[in-house]
Amino acid sequence: MPRKERFEGLDAFVAERGGVLLATAVLLTGSRAAGEDLLQSALERLMRHWNRVSGDREGYLRRTLYHLAVDQWRSRKRRPEVLAEVEQPGQSDGTDTLDLRQALIEALATLPPRQRAVLVLRYWEQFSEAESAEVLGCSIGTVKSTASRGLARLREVTAVWAKDDVRNGARG
Repeated sequence: MPRKERFEGLDAFVAERGGVLLATAVLLTGSRAAGEDLLQSALERLMRHWNRVSGDREGYLRRTLYHLAVDQWRSRKRRPEVLAEVEQPGQSDGTDTLDLRQALIEALATLPPRQRAVLVLRYWEQFSEAESAEVLGCSIGTVKSTASRGLARLREVTAVWAKDDVRNGARG
């Protein structure tokens, strides 16, 4: 039997009722994409039985939509979707390290050049006080006092950020 005769009236049926049926499918599934998939599956079943379905073809299609939707719900209940692995509390995904590094760079930018240099040498590069003094061409006492003042200033700057975080939510 030629296709045209085999599915006589299907095009008109879908053109006339397709929008309403899609709206029903979207409501059953919760999203347009999933609704389109559900309606397509139901139409496929209707096409397989097009000549055998007598009378209310829309009723047959609606029942098929509901049955397929229920099958999907049951399937998800038996085999739930895993969209992503959930990290255990305390495990880092690495973004907090990047955020911390950016905050440190911003905080260091607020310091005078000598304080910034001392803190970078001492705490970033892990130089000793003597090595830092040698690189900067100053005394060990100057490195100690400059580091102390620089750390105090960083505490002030980050304390202001912490207050802003409390007022505004997370820093971003």
